[in-house]
Amino acid sequence: MSTPPATAASSNGREFEFADRDFRRVCELIYQRVGISLAPAKRDMVYGRLSRRLRALGMRSFSDYLDQLESHGGEEWQAFTNALTTNLTAFFREPHHFEKLTDELRLRGNGGGTLQLWSCAASTGEEPYSMAITACETFGTLKPPVRILATDVDTQVLATASRGVYAIDRVSGLDPAIRKRYFQRGTGPNEGHCRVHPALRDLIDYRPLNLLANRYDVGGPFDALFCRNVMIYFDKPTQRGILSRLIQHMGDDGLLYTGHSENYLHAADLIQPCGRTLYKRAPGAPV
Repeated sequence: MSTPPATAASSNGREFEFADRDFRRVCELIYQRVGISLAPAKRDMVYGRLSRRLRALGMRSFSDYLDQLESHGGEEWQAFTNALTTNLTAFFREPHHFEKLTDELRLRGNGGGTLQLWSCAASTGEEPYSMAITACETFGTLKPPVRILATDVDTQVLATASRGVYAIDRVSGLDPAIRKRYFQRGTGPNEGHCRVHPALRDLIDYRPLNLLANRYDVGGPFDALFCRNVMIYFDKPTQRGILSRLIQHMGDDGLLYTGHSENYLHAADLIQPCGRTLYKRAPGAPV
């Protein structure tokens, strides 16, 4: 009995065929969908993450999966996006930003009213919860005059964020007093995990948002806008488009907090530096 010819999948030892044209299609689709630019070095990452979707759907090849996605993707578009979104975060990542936020909250809190903060790439919630803790510490209360909007394109990480439950090692590096005040240690079946204080969750509104959207229905103006370590996944034209929309939601003296590896010299007409990885709206920038 004759045997079938070897497929590309069997020839390279992989479960699914994943040709160059498949990788190019994935790159084009994720760029069109959410603006992420995937480098050639991300090919293995793409294969590993999307293979899970193929198994879940019982698909036999990437080309079949992508054909189905483009023809009638429906909810699978969100699963595709979630799979390819990189989420790297931590509590109080880049500590100098929270020191600056403390100063700004203290200064602006004297004017009365509610201060508006936005974490626009909230991931699994460590950033907005760090902002909430900072506000509570600054005002000395679990009910500070602050509202925090937390958005992300990945609905799975937003679900994790809204639950506010983390492995205990995620908070092991925090000051013991902070851990005691703002995290509830799990017992019994929840051993090894902790939950954020309900008061922190009450300060935060979680909402899905694609930064490539033509407009952001988020309100504002915001006194502080955290957009950190997400722009590195976009090309320069996409960055400009996003910045042009973000600044429309910044207060006149609002601050944009950015990642340490992000540079916006190409957008000097939109934002200008005003501190270490801090920006404000440039004079004359459209609003």
